[in-house]
Amino acid sequence: MSKVARYKKCIGLFLSSWLMLLSLNGLAAEADDYEIQYSEFFQSYLLKEVPRKHIWLTGDKKTKSSLILGHKYSKIRVPYWYDADNNTVLWILNEIGKERPITIGVVIKDQSVVAVRILKFRESRGWEVELPAFTQQFDGIGYEDGELTRHIDGISGATLSVRAVKAVTAMALMLSEYVVK
Repeated sequence: MSKVARYKKCIGLFLSSWLMLLSLNGLAAEADDYEIQYSEFFQSYLLKEVPRKHIWLTGDKKTKSSLILGHKYSKIRVPYWYDADNNTVLWILNEIGKERPITIGVVIKDQSVVAVRILKFRESRGWEVELPAFTQQFDGIGYEDGELTRHIDGISGATLSVRAVKAVTAMALMLSEYVVK
């Protein structure tokens, strides 16, 4: 191999390594952003630090969650945080909008929604579900007879994202009944 060819190969390796480090740094920064966002979400709604627990989607819970979502939930163990002193349950759940998962935080106190927050939106369309004008519709809503107790207005062009947020909220309310019992 000639000196020129070795020189080009070295430069190519250097550039590809440099670009890989930049992309990894970007991924780390993105992960840090979401960790901060999750942390702020927890601190906003839980008055004290509580340990993460899990509820198993088996039997009746599995059947009900499948009916709410229209399919099986992607995991059999669902994490939640429960503050028994304040009767508050915090959920972080994922649901597919059109093609990609949407990470949604739902806070429930005394079997009604305190807050719904979109923690990570990965779809190319439907981002409007992140707006407070949409998520505030869920404040105070409950769950009865397999449905949310109040109508939620949709967003034109974001139908599948709206459906995902509504389903996750209903699922969180349904599962909270089991946690609080």
